[in-house]
Amino acid sequence: MDGGDFGDRLGGLTWVNCWQGQPGRRGDRRGPVRWLGLGLNSRFRLGSELEIPIAQAIARAGQEPSFAQSPAQPPAQSLALSVDITKRLPDFTLQVSFTADQRPLALLGASGAGKSLILRCIAGLERPNAGRIVLNGRVLFDSAQGIDLPSRDRNIGLLFQNYALFPHLTLPENIAFGLPRGLSPAQRRQAVAEQLAAMQLEGLGDRYPAALSGGQQQRVALARALARQPEVLLLDEPFSALDSHLRHQIERDLHLRLGQFPGIALLVTHDIEEAYRLCEHLLIIDRGRTSAWDHKQAVLANPKTLSAARLTGCKNISRAVTVGPSQLRAIDWNCTLQTAAPIPACLTHVGMRAHQFGFLEALSPDQSLPNRFPCWLTSWSETPHRMTLYLKLHGPPTHGQDYQVQVEVFKEKWTVLRSLPLPWSLVFPPERLMALGEDVLEMDISSTGQSLAAIHQLS
Repeated sequence: MDGGDFGDRLGGLTWVNCWQGQPGRRGDRRGPVRWLGLGLNSRFRLGSELEIPIAQAIARAGQEPSFAQSPAQPPAQSLALSVDITKRLPDFTLQVSFTADQRPLALLGASGAGKSLILRCIAGLERPNAGRIVLNGRVLFDSAQGIDLPSRDRNIGLLFQNYALFPHLTLPENIAFGLPRGLSPAQRRQAVAEQLAAMQLEGLGDRYPAALSGGQQQRVALARALARQPEVLLLDEPFSALDSHLRHQIERDLHLRLGQFPGIALLVTHDIEEAYRLCEHLLIIDRGRTSAWDHKQAVLANPKTLSAARLTGCKNISRAVTVGPSQLRAIDWNCTLQTAAPIPACLTHVGMRAHQFGFLEALSPDQSLPNRFPCWLTSWSETPHRMTLYLKLHGPPTHGQDYQVQVEVFKEKWTVLRSLPLPWSLVFPPERLMALGEDVLEMDISSTGQSLAAIHQLS
């Protein structure tokens, strides 16, 4: 990177971006067999609304600004970010292709998967080796055409994990770095005052970042990212520096207000529950490649790949082989299972989410119900509201680590279950079994991306 190029990208830092749930089934009757439905509710429900400063800031981003306008945005129905890039590093290659619209998109993956690198390429802080990035019909990067807009011209707001506030600047001065060029001093003061009011930071104007709490620092960084009405808001693990109480409050409100942001929002996280609560769509990144990309419910129900299942929190995975059109052998569970859907040719594993098992209390055995097996309790662990049960299939455990599956139940259901004699009758519902492929690099997910793009065009 030559000196001029570095200056352009540093200018972007100080210019535009300026910053460094299936409900548990109760009481189903199947003849003489009572279905206990002891699985956890898979929907993530939020509590009552909580109004905090971030909500006001994001809501304000949709109001008519009182200072110089940023480049006009197209109508909401045409909002689109298209990314198709390759970025090669000495020991890592990022190669992803996806689109995003006004519905928030979560980039989910393990540390080092390339999530933050994607954001930096979109923002213009990293230059891909090849590919194309298009925002609302405007080409930001195109290696074939030699187009690479500097950060300051992309109209993108980026919130880093560590907020990257300038330590030698006061709170208002940090926010002012997010304003567009050409404003008069009076306009800049007014714009900063509006952001301070929106974030409820008016009494802290003379403070430096070191004198602010983690929550206050985040609000300053978000105000800086939103200062010029960005077309895209990039959130790089925005809750990682917050304590649990403040994190919960800010996350809840961000979920409620992201829909009011008149642009595109991308969230980087390694927490599936956080991604599920805040975003409608999931893009799962594994070792620099797209492992899954779809609506969040579709990804959770059918992750397709082993890596996607693990990254979305699946605790129960077994090697598997096909034995029939809708029948497989789970090698590590030592059982043959019926599936509701045909088994794909690429099958290497089968998965089952811990909250989707069922138990039977049989008054007389119902041999017609598929995928039911005797199980014994090896051990358990608890949280304030639920239990994780470690179960051995087919025979009693011989030691404390002798188990094959984990099952999660609410404590109220645990009270019922523990009163039953062993062995219990464990059920793998056929519609909940997930057929998985081994390696993301061997999987063809192009049809998923095309289908999602078609859905976006129709909606």
